[in-house]
This record gives sequence, C-alpha cells and structure tokens, in this order.
Amino acid sequence: MTLKQQLEDRVAVALRRAGAPDGTPAQVGQATRPEFGDYQSNGVMAVARNLKTNPRQLAERVVAELDLGDLADRVEVAGPGFLNITLSPSWLAARLVAMLRDDRLGVEPAPSPQTVVVDYSHPNLAKEMHVGHLRSTIIGDALVRVLEFLGHRVVRHNHVGDWGTQFGMLIAYMDRLAAEQGHDLSTALVDLEAFYRAAKECFDRDAAFADLAREYVVRLQGGDAHCRAAWEQFIGESLRHCEAVYRQLGVTLTGADVRPESAYNDALPGILDQLAAKGLLVESQGAQCVFLDEFRGKDGEITPVIVRKSDGGYLYATTDLAAAQYRANDVGADRILYIVDARQSLHLRQVFSVARAADLVPPACSLEHHAFGTMLGEDGRPFKTRQGGTVKLMDLLREAEERAFALVSSKSPELPEGERRAVAHTIGIGSVKYADLSLNRTTDYVFSWDKMLSFEGNTAPYLQYSCVRVKSIFRRGGLDEADPRGDIILAEPAERQLAVKLVQFNETVHSVAGECYPNHLCTYLYELAEAFMRFYETCPVLKAEAEVRTSRLLLSLLTARTIERGLGLLGIGVVERM
Repeated sequence: MTLKQQLEDRVAVALRRAGAPDGTPAQVGQATRPEFGDYQSNGVMAVARNLKTNPRQLAERVVAELDLGDLADRVEVAGPGFLNITLSPSWLAARLVAMLRDDRLGVEPAPSPQTVVVDYSHPNLAKEMHVGHLRSTIIGDALVRVLEFLGHRVVRHNHVGDWGTQFGMLIAYMDRLAAEQGHDLSTALVDLEAFYRAAKECFDRDAAFADLAREYVVRLQGGDAHCRAAWEQFIGESLRHCEAVYRQLGVTLTGADVRPESAYNDALPGILDQLAAKGLLVESQGAQCVFLDEFRGKDGEITPVIVRKSDGGYLYATTDLAAAQYRANDVGADRILYIVDARQSLHLRQVFSVARAADLVPPACSLEHHAFGTMLGEDGRPFKTRQGGTVKLMDLLREAEERAFALVSSKSPELPEGERRAVAHTIGIGSVKYADLSLNRTTDYVFSWDKMLSFEGNTAPYLQYSCVRVKSIFRRGGLDEADPRGDIILAEPAERQLAVKLVQFNETVHSVAGECYPNHLCTYLYELAEAFMRFYETCPVLKAEAEVRTSRLLLSLLTARTIERGLGLLGIGVVERM
C-alpha cells in the first residue's frame, strides 16, 4: 500500500468517526508548498457543507480521531478546514534505509496483478514508419514497462495495418509494373516509401486503377493465392523496417508482438452473426450497420457504425470488434489499453459501445482509450520536413544522435570517439523520448531540438547528467555501493524535503500504472533532481562529519538509484560519464 493510500484510509476512518457518512473520500494529496506540511486532506469541507456544520470544528474532531502516530509528526487544521500532515522524521529515515536495501527501491508490486493488453505503435505496413508513429510507440512502451515492473501480466499487441485498401492498391500497382516493365517485387521494394508514393499517385488519378485496387482488397480478404503471396512479401519487407526502428529507439516491441488486422479475418463473419443475434445489425444503403442511441446527433440522426460495406468488404470497426473480443476472452484481459491518436476518439467510443452492447467483452474488462495529441513543428503545424514531406522516424532518430554527438563532443572532447558515440546514442534517443513523455500526452506539443537537448530544465540530458553527478559524489565518498550501511539523519530542511520526495517514488509509479500518464513520472524525477540540488547546495556531503557524512552519501546514492530506475521505466538509459 502506498503512503498516500495509507493516509487516505486513516483519514477516511477518522472522518467516519467524526460523523461523516461511510465512504466519504479523504481527498489526500501531496502538499503544494512546504509550509502546508507534506500531505493535505481536503475532504472535510465537502462533508461540512452536507452536514451543515462548521468545517474547522469538524476538522478538529477529525484530528482528534486520527491515528497517524507511526507516520506523522503533526497534523494541523489550516484555513477553512484543510488538514496539513507532516511526516515523522524517524518514519522517513527508516523508510529510506529500507528503500536502500530493496532492489525495487520501495516500489511495492500491485496487490492484485492483472492481465493487461496494451495496443500501441501500430504502423501501417504499406510504408516506412514516420514521426506520426512516435508518440504511440514510446508512450505505450513506457506504460508496459511500468505495468510489468508492478507485476502485471502485460500482453503487447502491435495492431498493424496490413489488410486495408492500401494493400489492394500496392498489389495492383505491382501487377501493373510487372506487366509493363517486367519488375519483380524484390527489386521494386528497395525503396518502400517511393513505391507507396507512386502507387498512391496512380490510385488518385486513375479511377479504373482505383476500382481494381478495391477489387484486389476483396480478393485478398477472400484468400486469393496471388494476392496473398504478394501481400506476404510486402509485410515481410515492412516489418524489417519497423524492427530496425524499434531497435534504434530502444523499445521492447518485437516481431512476436505483432497482431495484425489480418489475424482477425476469419473471425469477422462471426462478429456479424453475434451482432445480428443481439438484434443490432441493420442494413442501410446496402451496408451492414449498427445504430446506437448514444451516437444520436443534435439533428436527431444517429451516426452509424458500419461493419460491412455494400461490396462485402469489412472495415476497421469490424476488425477492432474482433480484436476486443479476442483480447478479452482468448487472452483473458482485465484491462485493454489503446494508445491511439486522439483523432480516433469517436471511432473507439463507437467500437467500445458496440462491443458492450453485443456482449463481445465481459463487463469486468476495462476498455480504455489513452489518447495523445499531435507532434507539431515550430511553425505550429504538424511536423514535416523542410520540403513539406513526412519525416521518416529513422531519419529523425539518426539526426537526434548526430546532434547529441556534436553536443557531447563540444562539452567532453577528451572522451574517446567510441564513448562519445555511445553517450550520444543514449542522450539523443533519450531526449526524443523524454521531450514527449514529459508532457501531458493529451496535448499537442512543439518539437524543438534546442529544448530537448538542453542541459537545463525538465529534459533527459538534465536528468542524465544529474544521475552522473550524484553517482560521482557517492563514489568519491568511498562507501560500498553494493552494501551501503549507516543511519539516515534528517536534521536540515533540505535533507527532509529530499527524503519526502524519495519516499513518493512508490506512489508515483502506481499512479502512472493506474492513470497512464507517463508525464507524472517525468515530473517526479525532475522535482527529485531539483530537491537534490537544493540539498547539495545547502548540506555539505563530503566535508560533513562522520555520521552526517555517511547519511548524506546514502541520500545521494538513493537519489541516483531512483533517477536511474525512473528513467529506465520510461525506456531511457543513463551513462557513467558525460
């Protein structure tokens, strides 16, 4: 149980004893300013309004009933009825010592581990990965790392697009090239992006070709041998591109995690049968649709969920329904997390609603869309090349490394080139990831090389350098890092503030797992690094006397370990020197 949960439980008991109804929330959160203690409870005011009583008097009754003797030094009533809770220095010190002896740094496993399917990255296998795939990939990777660390069974699903109109277009274009120029697939796919672009231009300008491409989609989905063979070659080439990007990016996805649209092809007729059995399937203009009242617009018209087109082809919605059913029933998921662009919000709401209405997913299975915004260029528009084209993800990552190499070379020219290259990889890739993860995922954000590679502010280089610096302090102290021993002494305000921040690592990690906002962990790590710098500036470490010196070295070691572990949960590495 996290510290926050312990405080909430005990304050809730005290509220009930003071006259509040059962189930009244304690509303405990971290204090916003040191003078407000370490935690605050704001639950009294709402109860006082409902009971029509004086909130300060109720707060005083709650304090009288509150048992925090082992955790808190004092509890004070502030303002109209806030409870300010200040943690006990002895409890903090004991907790820090326990964290130092724990490989998990005090982060408790989930009390009830779940099976969690995480749907993320999902590139379109008709072309190379571009910057539009970055956010889903790194947000999803951070979440699966956190969930696995807490002991959940995580099933990665890279739901790649391999079954839509674009594949009919590509196969039709390949056949045209073969007929006109004798090209075979192996030579035509040397530049996958150029091949896709040429096929798309043909599709857009030639109506007959477009019709043929759509026909090829139906043939592909129907099992046509020629279409299937060409399709498999496209998929193999595309997956090689994706896996190279994943290796460069340092994410945990592998080929074994690919669960493409085509995997659900055989299940699609059954989905329609189940919709029909529930009385949900309606024919409209030759298409099979589901009409749900919750999608009725202001004009009274319901936006339909089309599950089969008039030409017999299935849609993304049908495949997504089959995927949800498979994940909930075959995989046994308790939660299914969709790390998908915010622009797909309506689509996923429709899929979730139809899945519930048709009982494709058990009521206990949580369907969660964790949306993210768009990556913008410094002109405020979607991020593009200078020529206005789509930025290939691999090109972006290579540029990140080159920029980081120039930065490292300017700051540490004495390092051997091989080491500078290795450091540049860690900093460059880490900077790209952290710049995204440090922001609320629901917002759009402006991509800026200068900001993300800065050694100041809430950036990966700042945290990576902080970790290096803190480790160097500990090494100079001469203590055994493998078996650190000694007591923690929290006499100075800066020591105490650092201690409070360190013990909050546990609840921060659990918060990310529950709410799926990696930026909470980024903010925590930045605040921890800042708390350490204030501590280091005001509390001499290496020049302190005996027990105090040991205590401060232990605080330094725990800080370095926590930053390193936190960055690791985000998929970001650290280095020994910079």
